[in-house]
Amino acid sequence: MNPSGAIAIITGGGSGLGEATARALAAKGAKVAILDVGMERAEKVAAELGGIAVRCDVSSAEGAEAAIAEVADKLGEPRILVNCAGIGIAMKTTGKDGAHPLDVYKKVIEVNLVGTFNMIRLFAVRCEKLEPLDGGERGVIVNTASVAAYDGQVGQAAYSSSKGGVVGMTLPVARDLSRAGIRVCTIAPGIFRTPMMAGLPEEAQKSLGQQVPFPPRLGEPPEYAALAAHIVENQMLNGETIRLDGAIRMAPR
Repeated sequence: MNPSGAIAIITGGGSGLGEATARALAAKGAKVAILDVGMERAEKVAAELGGIAVRCDVSSAEGAEAAIAEVADKLGEPRILVNCAGIGIAMKTTGKDGAHPLDVYKKVIEVNLVGTFNMIRLFAVRCEKLEPLDGGERGVIVNTASVAAYDGQVGQAAYSSSKGGVVGMTLPVARDLSRAGIRVCTIAPGIFRTPMMAGLPEEAQKSLGQQVPFPPRLGEPPEYAALAAHIVENQMLNGETIRLDGAIRMAPR
């Protein structure tokens, strides 16, 4: 799909991987809608890109439906969805304080996994009603997983579960939506320089980057964005999860 003139929704678009993707798609002519819970940053990014910012809790059925409807009302019906919204925690299954709190586990699943599927289903049910473009294509969905889906570390039971679920849904959802000409792919990033990573000391960031076989550094958000944009543009990419990790395989710790 040619992004030029298309309406693109980016969840978590106010920072990190989502912001970079919003900028990359806007540079290719897309009209971007930044969906986030942190509105100050989202509004700033949207203003710079000539798009709009909409508050959205991706795990809320009603909230997400209202947010997509607002995008459609203000910009037009979206044909591109990039799911970057997510949270992460580090907590062992058992520890000195006892068992992993179930509500914490549920929260990570609710945002990262249920939230991703929630946005997919609500986007797709509108997108499948649009007129097809070249080759019968109507829309593109790009999800964000993590190498933690495959190489979960100590303390990543909840996070790895959520991202493993995103990987697991990719093919069946792509198959479900193939009849409507809607493609679905997932990116599984390795260690990237995101706001979460920026909270670590510079030496710690450098040490983590050196664990990557090549290039021996942290990934940069524009590198994720470049792949997301390529998925949008390359019609043969469908039903696939792509690791973007410099060949790293995470150690237990």
